[in-house]
Amino acid sequence: MDTLYVSQDAAASFAGLYRTYARDVYRFALYLSGDAALAEDITSETFLRVWQAEGSLRLSTVKSFLLVIARNLYLHEQRRISRSRPLDDSHAAGESLARTLEAQQELDRTAEALKLLPEVDRAALLLRVVEELPYREIAEVLHLSVAAAKVKVHRARLHLAEHLQRSRTHASH
Repeated sequence: MDTLYVSQDAAASFAGLYRTYARDVYRFALYLSGDAALAEDITSETFLRVWQAEGSLRLSTVKSFLLVIARNLYLHEQRRISRSRPLDDSHAAGESLARTLEAQQELDRTAEALKLLPEVDRAALLLRVVEELPYREIAEVLHLSVAAAKVKVHRARLHLAEHLQRSRTHASH
């Protein structure tokens, strides 16, 4: 049985890494998945993988590196779920709760619109708007060119705005 010896410096360094980026990773995973429990699992697994990784991290890309891991874990979970999903999925659409505040309704419409975007577009938009990453880092995270990252963010914004406008118009009638 191998024993892992961790120096105090490494443990302190990891703790600092976790304190600095855990909220960002969790928020990104939550926006991707829409599921708080899954987001917590993804966040934990992301940092577990960093802890177990050999080698060192380049400090200028730590956040991008963590978000790549989180996104890959999310995609892996989606593939696992799609393989185990029953053929009749009509009951899985979920039940909506009564909404009393307009702000909550707008948030729900936005979350719904985000789910309709292709995963890579949704990820690009979230990385730009929520995580405030520059396009260069978005391109690295998503394995795209910088131009493609800009296009993905732009198109996602347009699709999101169109969907929200349609849902507002439909809700008012």
